[in-house]
Amino acid sequence: MTQRLLQRDATRIGLLYSSVSGIIGSGWLLGPFLAMQQAGPWSILSWIIGATAVLLLAFVFAELAILVPRSGVLVHLSHLSHGELVGRIWSWIIFLAYVTVPPVEVIAVLSYANNYIPGLVSGPHHLLTEWGYASAIGLLALIVAMNFLAIRWVLFINSTATWWKIGIAVFTIAILLILHFHPGNLALAPATIPRDGLFTSVATAGIIFSFLGFRQAIDLAGETRDPRRNIPFAVVGSVLISTLIYVGIQYAVLGSVNPALILRDGWAGLRFKGAAGPLAAMVAGAGAVWWSYFIYLNAIVSPMGTGFIYTTTTSRILMATGEMGSGPTRLTLISRHGVPWSALVATFVIGAIFLFPFPSWQKLVAVISSSTVLSYGIGPIVLLQLRARLPNLERRYRIRFAWIVAPLAFIVANWIIFWTGLKTSDYVFGILGGMFVLYMGYYFFQKYIRARQVPVLHARHALWLIPYFGGMWTLSWMGPKSLGGVALVDFWTGSLLTAAWSLVVLVLALWNGLDSAKTQETFNAISQDLSPLIEPALEVSP
Repeated sequence: MTQRLLQRDATRIGLLYSSVSGIIGSGWLLGPFLAMQQAGPWSILSWIIGATAVLLLAFVFAELAILVPRSGVLVHLSHLSHGELVGRIWSWIIFLAYVTVPPVEVIAVLSYANNYIPGLVSGPHHLLTEWGYASAIGLLALIVAMNFLAIRWVLFINSTATWWKIGIAVFTIAILLILHFHPGNLALAPATIPRDGLFTSVATAGIIFSFLGFRQAIDLAGETRDPRRNIPFAVVGSVLISTLIYVGIQYAVLGSVNPALILRDGWAGLRFKGAAGPLAAMVAGAGAVWWSYFIYLNAIVSPMGTGFIYTTTTSRILMATGEMGSGPTRLTLISRHGVPWSALVATFVIGAIFLFPFPSWQKLVAVISSSTVLSYGIGPIVLLQLRARLPNLERRYRIRFAWIVAPLAFIVANWIIFWTGLKTSDYVFGILGGMFVLYMGYYFFQKYIRARQVPVLHARHALWLIPYFGGMWTLSWMGPKSLGGVALVDFWTGSLLTAAWSLVVLVLALWNGLDSAKTQETFNAISQDLSPLIEPALEVSP
């Protein structure tokens, strides 16, 4: 099978650095400034909320990824609990969540570069210009080309870039705290902070977008020799390390703003020269102009490093869609170096297309955050479904209190979808609806017009998606005007209703799942060549 052709050279540290690099990308260069505008001093807590939310999801997927340690594991898992149609739909969601990340990292590079190469972005929202589009496509081609190296070299390059990114971030925190810190800022202008900014910033300021980079280690599960130990170490360790860095940066940024600007404009109205590269502008304003040049250099290395490792894992996701029949089988082609080369080519083409409807960092981040947490929403459902249907299945890593952790993770994922607002929900559910219509047209054409053999869809087991997607869109539509809704409910009521609806959907999904025999059959089909990786069980607390 395709997975046998992959090289298992990913070490524990290599996986840790892949996840850390996925988390510390453009988020630390642009996220703290946006979070400060939306939540003021509360933005520190926003990062902690984001980290907690992601840890819940990380524990769930650590168990699942080790259960089926394959590269592109999320695609394989999506077929386990509810069959073919749900698996295909979730493959599209996962694909949408992944393929859009390299473009957004490229946009971040150009946003900073515009400060010394004018004309790449324009306007208050820093939209790509024609020259910016051409540059973005060129950079995207570069990081895709570098991924044609063998996995050990990919992870070596990534580890080197990760050390650089961590070092620059820590030194930047120190400079801001030492040279230009005003502790009184944390108590200034509280009336200018939106009441719901603490939570909406998690979804729209790049916080959840950044932390979801933990998934890199999970997606490379099929390319490490000891997934039982290496994956939990990498996913949990990466979130904890990155939380310390992001909280430190946010604290330093909050204290580095001129207090007069806060009193004059409020937190939401903060504007200053160089806002396309806010962190570098703050460091220069603190008197460390020399260090701002390092930040501008890092604004190339950091996002490009994240885009680089996301390109690695996106190609594995696309390869898995080919393996499971959700995409063309040509996506499974592997080079002699163990690289899914056809999936890399597809990653470049589709990523370039996504630059056009979302030409700014914040616009694309909201879509990525919503689609990514939606893609992870299947995890808690699969976990509980497998616990119920296959209770005797050997689990080499087992989280305790799964019937508490998994529902909480599902609620948090749906909160983030609600917090991104109606416009983002329109994009995400609209794209999914369009893909569903196209696929069903193709399916019926193959079955009834061309009389081809087609897979059984298990459509009955997908019925719960109608109230799930329909309910989430309706809640977004009912939400407050600040989130683009019609204000039938306020932010807090909407969040409470989202939590309640999540539990209803969870019950429907579990009731509507495959039976034990079919679940076992699907699991065997997916994991039939993984017997050398089976090890004794390990139980941990989340």
